[in-house]
Amino acid sequence: MDSLLAIRARGITKCFGEVVALDGIDLDVTQGQIHGLVGPNGAGKTTLLGLLLGLAVADSGSLEILGTPVGRAFAAPDGVAGFVDGPGLYPSLTARQNLAALAALRGQDTKAAGIDDVLDQVGLTDVADDKARGFSLGMRQRLGLAAALLTKPRLLVLDEPSNGLDPAGKRHVHGVLTRLAAQGTGVVLSSHRMDDLEALCSEVTIIATGRVVFSGPLGKLAAENRELDYRLVTSDPQAARRLAADVPGIRTVDGVGARQGAEALVVRALVPDLDALVTRLVRADIALRELAPVVSPLEAAFLALTEQQEAGR
Repeated sequence: MDSLLAIRARGITKCFGEVVALDGIDLDVTQGQIHGLVGPNGAGKTTLLGLLLGLAVADSGSLEILGTPVGRAFAAPDGVAGFVDGPGLYPSLTARQNLAALAALRGQDTKAAGIDDVLDQVGLTDVADDKARGFSLGMRQRLGLAAALLTKPRLLVLDEPSNGLDPAGKRHVHGVLTRLAAQGTGVVLSSHRMDDLEALCSEVTIIATGRVVFSGPLGKLAAENRELDYRLVTSDPQAARRLAADVPGIRTVDGVGARQGAEALVVRALVPDLDALVTRLVRADIALRELAPVVSPLEAAFLALTEQQEAGR
């Protein structure tokens, strides 16, 4: 195995009776990389995460995790941590007691386990002595992340860790994951939150109907070869609309601008054509105050690729 790979999967299949959950999955995750896993409900994401955490074994294919080939009697090797379908917690225990219990189960010295440090990392210091049964979904997610951090993981596998997070909680979680990756930990992050994936991930794998329909850098999903709708706010909306009508490859999306605000212009274009429009706006001394895709490139690619896969089943 390549020493830089935290995960190397080839041809992974997994069936539950007659249901094919995973169908020839290939996956590479580099150490020090946050890798996004995206797919519609029922695509096979949870099954794949379970395989990575040692909760199940593949029917066929090869899987290597942290340099260790995975066999039929697989248990997650040391250095792998995370959760699927939400973290398992003791509701009658406090946050600190939950972490102490988990540390004791692993044979760790609870005083030296760094419990206070991981609680601080995920922003739960102020509620460390509150019982978990009173925690919100977001707080439970953060406590689950704290539990994973106790193991000092080299591979972290997380299923929807941003569920229920408020802005402060999201900032804490993003900070933790970014620091872990910078220190060399591989992170697999499954989420339906495209903004989180675009903010955190260097690469992404899109799964539909148990198959990989895309895997690679986020840059490959940019709209260089795919039209997107873009919202433009300028100092002179009427002049901008007239210029847009004269640029080849630019189409005004009627009706969308009204919903976005009277001053907004929404156009459909490839990136090179959009660049040409921006150049003309600047030359005409029209200030460009805002330019953003109506739907993110990742979300647009996700919708297009998964719809194609569903249509070809």
